[in-house]
Amino acid sequence: MVLFLLVLLIGPGAPVLQPPAGAAGPDDNGAARQTAGEVAETIARAATLYRQFRSREALTEIEKALVMAPDHPEVLIWAARTSIDLGDLIPETVPDREKKRIERYRAAERYARTAVKGRHGSTWPHFFLAVALGKLAEFSDIKTQITMAREIRKQADRAIALDPDNGFAYHVLGVWHRRLAEINKLERLLAQLFLQESVPAGHLDDSVRYLKKAIRYNPDIIVHHLELAKTYQALGKTELAREHLITVNKLPVQFSDDGIHKRNAKKLLRDIELNGNACHERC
Repeated sequence: MVLFLLVLLIGPGAPVLQPPAGAAGPDDNGAARQTAGEVAETIARAATLYRQFRSREALTEIEKALVMAPDHPEVLIWAARTSIDLGDLIPETVPDREKKRIERYRAAERYARTAVKGRHGSTWPHFFLAVALGKLAEFSDIKTQITMAREIRKQADRAIALDPDNGFAYHVLGVWHRRLAEINKLERLLAQLFLQESVPAGHLDDSVRYLKKAIRYNPDIIVHHLELAKTYQALGKTELAREHLITVNKLPVQFSDDGIHKRNAKKLLRDIELNGNACHERC
């Protein structure tokens, strides 16, 4: 049986968040007001550390807030976000790297699911749940990947329904469509025969459409341009791919994994210039 691997390398951060509408605020008693104030201060410290690319220290602060307010939506969102970052940034030289990455991504999934269950009406729990699932897909069996693909799409759609201006959620859909479009007919047939599972359909034109929307809302996000370049390369539109890879080189680093994205863009650009479309996705 030919195997395919759905690895959604979604990975962008998201803007510093404000408490979603309807989030739990302080009660009338003084103790509750004091706790709410301490939670807000802890989130503020975590946000500052995160902007300084100190994700581990940011998560330490958020874990303090979780003790005080385990169901606070913004605390849960930050916990998911920083857990994903830490999983992404584990070096290849670290022993048991795969196991440690999975632990981080599973923690992010738990935090995001808890936030989603709170039904606070925020786009971000759904976005970070989609991202966490995309990360975990790399380590999952084929049947699980197919189930994950459906839920990733569902969560991204929900994030957009709650905030149609969420460019990061459009990024998720753009990568989703390219990954699914790359699964060939034989692999789809074998999945149907051996797993009794139909693989969702993806389309490269939709990948372009969603990634261009992501860039429209967030034009200076490095990973948006990198992923659009990959889709253009898959379509054989190497000049358009080159334009976005060159843009990546010009954009400032904003998130802890942007350095990785810049290196990947340089490698992909170099391979395109040397080999045309010879290198794709594995660059």
